[in-house]
Amino acid sequence: MAETATKIKAPKAKKIPKELSIHGDIRIDNYYWLNDRENNDVINYLKAENAYTKSKMLHTEVFQKQLFEEMKGRIKENDSSVPYKLNGYWYQTRFEENKGYPIYARKKETLEAPEDILFDCNEMAKEFAFFKLGGISISNDNSLAAYSTDTLSRRQYRIQIKNLKNGSVLPDIIENTTGSIAWANDNKTFFYAKKDAETLRSFKIFRHVLGTDTKDDVEVFHEKDETFNTFVYKSKSKKYIIIGSSSTLSTEYRILDANNPDGGFRIFQERTKDLEYSIAHYEDSFYIITNADGATNFKVCKASENVTHKSNWEDLIPHREAVLVEDIEIFKDYLVVDERENGLNNIRIMSWDGKEDYYLPFESETYNAYIGNNPDFESGTLRYSYNSLTTPSSIIDYDFKTRKSVVKKEQEVLGGKFNKENYESKRIWATARDGVKVPISLVYRKGIKLNGKNPLLQYAYGSYGHTIDPSFSSIRLSLLDRGFVYAIAHVRGGEYLGRNWYETGKLLSKKNTFTDFIDCSKHLISEGYTSEKQLYAYGGSAGGMLMGAIINMTAKLYHGVISAVPFVDVVTTMLDDSIPLTTGEYDEWGNPNEPEYYEYMKSYSPYDNVEAKGYPNMLVTTGLHDSQVQYWEPAKWVAKLRELKTDSNLLLLHTDMDSGHGGASGRFESLKEVAREYAFLLDLEKR
Repeated sequence: MAETATKIKAPKAKKIPKELSIHGDIRIDNYYWLNDRENNDVINYLKAENAYTKSKMLHTEVFQKQLFEEMKGRIKENDSSVPYKLNGYWYQTRFEENKGYPIYARKKETLEAPEDILFDCNEMAKEFAFFKLGGISISNDNSLAAYSTDTLSRRQYRIQIKNLKNGSVLPDIIENTTGSIAWANDNKTFFYAKKDAETLRSFKIFRHVLGTDTKDDVEVFHEKDETFNTFVYKSKSKKYIIIGSSSTLSTEYRILDANNPDGGFRIFQERTKDLEYSIAHYEDSFYIITNADGATNFKVCKASENVTHKSNWEDLIPHREAVLVEDIEIFKDYLVVDERENGLNNIRIMSWDGKEDYYLPFESETYNAYIGNNPDFESGTLRYSYNSLTTPSSIIDYDFKTRKSVVKKEQEVLGGKFNKENYESKRIWATARDGVKVPISLVYRKGIKLNGKNPLLQYAYGSYGHTIDPSFSSIRLSLLDRGFVYAIAHVRGGEYLGRNWYETGKLLSKKNTFTDFIDCSKHLISEGYTSEKQLYAYGGSAGGMLMGAIINMTAKLYHGVISAVPFVDVVTTMLDDSIPLTTGEYDEWGNPNEPEYYEYMKSYSPYDNVEAKGYPNMLVTTGLHDSQVQYWEPAKWVAKLRELKTDSNLLLLHTDMDSGHGGASGRFESLKEVAREYAFLLDLEKR
């Protein structure tokens, strides 16, 4: 049986030429037909690829199971979150042994009170191959919970209402939403965002009153600009319902008194090209994080709640060239600011009376610290999280008055073998081809010799200004304990070194992301961390596009590449405004309807630049129901690679037929995907 399985031949997708023409340029796409998931030939092709992948990895299945059990064994199954108090109740999320989904519960007033289970996702998930509980929003009187569920992995959530007094679920059902709910203060009215059924863009905000037909819900806002998405939430102060509209480079908010849900929203500050801002309300003022007036790395302003136009914003924390303002948290006596300088997280404590202004002390260069859940303005403690590449995550309560920290919980790494003193982390800097210094965070077991003979997995993302911080992973130990070095390349396109780091890795500067990654790889080799024969690369989504670009640019540098849910057919996708998320991406990649952006995009698009040459060993993964990167992008890419590549290296495509962009649901199912990826890498090390 096993011998037969290993003889399965690589699938060969049929070629049906499709002519794509714009700006006088013609592209021939032989695999365009794969974008029809209702076509049986498409499904059969994906199944054939899955069978081929299974056959090629059949000899690793026992090892995959070993890896899965090893990774699962480090995770505490009977586990719970640190409880937090909100509006008279303590809320907590917990997991039970041999159960893959969380249980949400609360206790009234004290932690010694009887537990009320709000949602047991293990019961809710029983009938579905995929299940995710989205937002949970409790009414002001604590009697109702609005909640949302996704059972297809398309991020199209169904909203329902649960009566917390008797456990019944109300008949009100709303389909195709973002999953977020904002209650008005009357405990019967709430607001939600609806998605366009085709593009999945959140484009309308509705008001629903309990007990009424959802067909009669009132549309209170329609975001007509296709480059914007809209959302709705309630301020921490509970005074305002807030509608937000955002594109990559512009934002706009509307506010409404939560005591007057039938009233009209007023614009906080009208949208202006390249003006970004976010708002938080406290007492009689709004606090605004914004890039207004050339504040590239953002500043903090204050405005009266009655006069919110930008002309009335007053600087509270002025712009600083070297410091990126990422977030704020407001307390009765303190303002807490989440900042980033030279790539490192800082938490700044400022008293409103001006007498205190200081930073919490962090010493490592490979750590991650961020503000946690702090729902109470009156609290005298700040909850924040800390971890590093070698230190498991901790939830910490910091007392403003005593300046003392209490660790409320530290992530337990089970299995008996973990000791953080056995691992070493550091940050090094590579010089990119244009002279820019690019930081790399590294972690590995102590004692390894840096002699160029170590396997190394290099990871990056590098898009949307999303920063990949150096964080702890118990799963990653399965690589580190087998001799791997793990490297995070903080390439341009993220915001690790501030807003300009993002600006110089997007649009017509996007190739900096790719060349930064390659130059980091070359630096790691030259410094003795690894060699071309043992260097591996990993990226997902936009990071999967990064993988496609680097192997087109320099295929021989990597022994193996994992590209997860990759965005690789950049030109075709960005020209199709019916595909989810396309129009909102123009500020990130450019609009290919304009010749300049079309030509630049085409010059790096992984699918368009596949050539007849050798490529590294590759594992490509996707989900049939992916709403972010459609499954056909990696499917087409693999088909074209199979047609043109001249080597005999592995090329594997695995499609999860039940899930989408985030992979399998459930606490442990995703570990099977990681086990497959790790087995792929570790097996290559034997070749």
